[in-house]
Amino acid sequence: MFERLHEDIACILERDPAARSSWEVLTCYPGLHAIVLHRLAHRCWLRGWRWLARWISQWGRFLTGIEIHPGATLGRRVFIDHGMGVVIGETAEIGDECTIYQGVTLGGTSLTKGAKRHPTLGRGVIVGANSQVLGGFTVGDGARIGSSAVVVKPVPPGATAVGNPARVIQREVDAAREAAAAKMGFSAYGVTQGDDPVSQAMKGLIDNASGHEHQIALLWQAIEKLSARARELPAGDCVPVDAQTTEAFDAERLNRLVK
Repeated sequence: MFERLHEDIACILERDPAARSSWEVLTCYPGLHAIVLHRLAHRCWLRGWRWLARWISQWGRFLTGIEIHPGATLGRRVFIDHGMGVVIGETAEIGDECTIYQGVTLGGTSLTKGAKRHPTLGRGVIVGANSQVLGGFTVGDGARIGSSAVVVKPVPPGATAVGNPARVIQREVDAAREAAAAKMGFSAYGVTQGDDPVSQAMKGLIDNASGHEHQIALLWQAIEKLSARARELPAGDCVPVDAQTTEAFDAERLNRLVK
């Protein structure tokens, strides 16, 4: 018990720059209090003391603002930051090293009793503030759920889900990217640069448009050069089609307009 508590305090000190001491974490962090109470309630639930387990979980909800069903399974070093309004359903499973921010719901979409109705979070998943993860699917290891996302389908390992309904953005899983992410440190709130799907779509449109503009610019340059050479030749002579052109279109300028 004390070993798990020490792990929980250590992970909060690691992930929250506002945490200044172990004593502060132990006495002032509702996410830690909710997890400790949940462990007690979960033990009661597994032993068949269902009413007592629910009673303990209700006290935890009253004291912390975090509602964790005693049937839910939590891994080691789970960090619930701020925590107000977090709801975790009965069949939810949360892996080791996960981070959950305020207002998150790990909910179900089925009314079938005994079925797997709530999501499973893999190891190291980050769920941003006010996100809703609804259904009995799996969010893969290392995945991130952006703030206010509504996720209703599986998320692959290492991917990011953003928007409503959530769209999955696949990350490149290679050693170089992992090393760079490790150097950057912990990603608070599951936010990364360039995850906005609207921005990604705009960039794709700009790239496509810039290709067309480039071709048009080359055609006009070729026409102007051939016209100038035609004026220099005697009437009736043919102009050899060997005009050399250079690109004059500035695609980067358009990219900067939407940043």
